Amino acid sequence: MKSSGIGGQAVLEGIMMKNHDEYAVAVRNADHDIVKIKKQYKGLGSKCKVFRLPFVRGIFSFIDSMILGMKTLTFSADIYGENEEEEPSKIEVWLADKLGERFEKLIMGLTIAFSIVLAVVIFMMLPVFLSSLLKPILPSLFWQSLLEGLIRIGIFLGYVSLISLMKDIQRVYMYHGAEHKCINCIEHGMPLTVENVRKSSRFHKRCGTSFLIFVVLISVILFIIIQVDSLWMRMITRVLLIPVIAGISYEVLRMAGNSDHMVINLISKPGLWVQRITTKEPTDDMIEVAIAAVEEVFDWKKYLREEFQYEESETEPDNSRKFEETD
Repeated sequence: MKSSGIGGQAVLEGIMMKNHDEYAVAVRNADHDIVKIKKQYKGLGSKCKVFRLPFVRGIFSFIDSMILGMKTLTFSADIYGENEEEEPSKIEVWLADKLGERFEKLIMGLTIAFSIVLAVVIFMMLPVFLSSLLKPILPSLFWQSLLEGLIRIGIFLGYVSLISLMKDIQRVYMYHGAEHKCINCIEHGMPLTVENVRKSSRFHKRCGTSFLIFVVLISVILFIIIQVDSLWMRMITRVLLIPVIAGISYEVLRMAGNSDHMVINLISKPGLWVQRITTKEPTDDMIEVAIAAVEEVFDWKKYLREEFQYEESETEPDNSRKFEETD
């Protein structure tokens, strides 16, 4: 396996693939055609060199992924639900009239801010509070912190398992599997065809699921080491350490995605196990969408020639399908 550096995200009935500053989204519309866009996104790291430093870049990379994720989800929702358009409310019309182009950015910013606050409350503060209830039974801060970590792991696993019961999320998980299988196909030196992608693994060490598992596990270790007796100080400490945890987790994820060392493979196991929930085997038409997204931003033939001495065959299948381009 040789890392290609490309990454992606499953969206509604489609895939987003990113390579450096370029990203593409491919979505299967109601007419079963693949609608694609290709754009540039310069992350926060491009604005300041400090943002690209090790253990700092992970924080801003996470923010970038949320911003880009919202953009691509919005696009896919528009294409996927293009025949089910709803009339905007009076408030939406008024805000759009007053703010113009800033309206969309405002809504996106508020959505991301609300998501972050909700995640902090549920995954950081709630486990602290629940573990504190057992203080009479577990007076030791060590055991309280360990219990807090176990509760946090349980909440996360319960969340991804429960949403996997939703029909739309099941399809997103299938597209997530298609994304991984495409990247694995390329990184293991195989031409990007539906057949080759189908037999590739749906698990990948450089995945957002693995990042979140690293965040949870590293938080358990740090919170056991950094012990504070006061409940409110423990909550404040947890919030303040989020950037540190994200920075460390990102560096571990980068190592995992670029190495097949035995130790790296071992610490990657928990993330790969959870991917059994967050990825599912895709259908061939989903694989076609994933391939379309990859080919918009990544020259996989050039990559295979440089890394695996690939020689194109005249009988190689053509991945081209009926596409609809959009700005």
